[in-house]
Amino acid sequence: MDPCPFVRITIGNLALKIPVASKPARSVVHPSSSPCFCKIKLKNFALQTAVVPYIPPENTQFPDGQAHTVAATFHLSKSDLERLVAKSIFAGKLCLKISIYTGRRGTTCGVNSGRLLGKVSVPLDLAGTESRASVFHNGWISVGKEANKGSSAQFHLNVKAEPDPRFVFQFDGEPECSPQVFQIQGNIRQPVFTCKFSFRNTGDRNQRSRSLQSEPSSSRSWLSSFGSERERPGKERKGWSLTVHDLSGSPVAAASMVTPFVASPGSDRVSRSNPGSWLILRPGDGTWKPWGRLEAWRERGSSDGLGYRFELIPDTNGGMSAAGIVLAESTLSSHKGGNFLIDMGVNSSGRSTPGNSTSPVCSPRSSGDYGYGLWPYCMYRGFVMSASVEGEGKCSKPSVQVSVPHVNCTEDAAAFVALAAAIDLSMDACRLFSQRLRKELCQDRDLLG
Repeated sequence: MDPCPFVRITIGNLALKIPVASKPARSVVHPSSSPCFCKIKLKNFALQTAVVPYIPPENTQFPDGQAHTVAATFHLSKSDLERLVAKSIFAGKLCLKISIYTGRRGTTCGVNSGRLLGKVSVPLDLAGTESRASVFHNGWISVGKEANKGSSAQFHLNVKAEPDPRFVFQFDGEPECSPQVFQIQGNIRQPVFTCKFSFRNTGDRNQRSRSLQSEPSSSRSWLSSFGSERERPGKERKGWSLTVHDLSGSPVAAASMVTPFVASPGSDRVSRSNPGSWLILRPGDGTWKPWGRLEAWRERGSSDGLGYRFELIPDTNGGMSAAGIVLAESTLSSHKGGNFLIDMGVNSSGRSTPGNSTSPVCSPRSSGDYGYGLWPYCMYRGFVMSASVEGEGKCSKPSVQVSVPHVNCTEDAAAFVALAAAIDLSMDACRLFSQRLRKELCQDRDLLG
């Protein structure tokens, strides 16, 4: 089945240079000693903010040899493209709008602390970009009040659009209800996986799931080393497991809760200092192998959100290693939900992710030529995956998008589906212990909250 067309718009290689005045005013913020930033807006998409590096005004060109740095991205589906192209026909040319500020980001007493230097508008012609790359601007633009007098500030940027086809999967129900998973392509829905939610036998912490009792015993001994073996007193949620099967019934991926989600002492929440964790597992060499680890907790303060960290686990040919590469670390709103995102350029807020566009990160491929055997020389680049997560108490049927270059086999796609299920289930696992869970998530009555 064909993937869905997507387009990725990237804004990068930002830089700013400002002529030095002979007698600089004391009230002016000088970028050589203070940071600069910009706000980037594309119609109907969330505003993104990025830091703008300052370079000396005597530099006439963008620094040679500098790797392409991504400051912001916008991901457009086919429906987004159709809507934006239609609006540009009837309402004038579509533009990317950028406001450049000197001074620090943020607000003080409700007033923006940055000083607006100028605004830039870059026209976008998105027709045909789902099949070919287009560069809309690459170079310097004059900004500020002196833009037409030859003595203005200069702003450097690169704006381009590239095809970014993705496989799209949709859970047909909440993960704890053991749903089917469909692949979506336009109006076509085709079943590709089934999920089985279960509880690990709490009497045997080395046995991962009743649904995989046929697994080789050698695969069980290492599992507990990733989680906690302590019997913690007090409230805890533990033993959850979800196995992904292909249509023939063979298990192709799994998510297993290896560290219980436990209320911190004197509270009814899972703390960042003692998070619960999941292992995402893939079959290989007749056994299960850990692919990634997901940690989750409940943030304190005004955000009161779901904090998470996902890291990729290298294969060490049977040896154990806790070292991994962090691919995603952020917070989701407990009330509104959001998108879990792995993007090796920037995240949805415009901030750099722990792995940048040039960091070597191994793909979860099963091929010996591209997968575990070459760790860490194979790479993830650009957008990797996203998964929708609903807020607490809302019906959740996760939608999962995976970039085509990162799916070489069924197990690749299944690993991302299992990860999406784990982050969705973490929203329930991190609910305040004063709240009740639905019955499908409770093996014992005392786990209801």
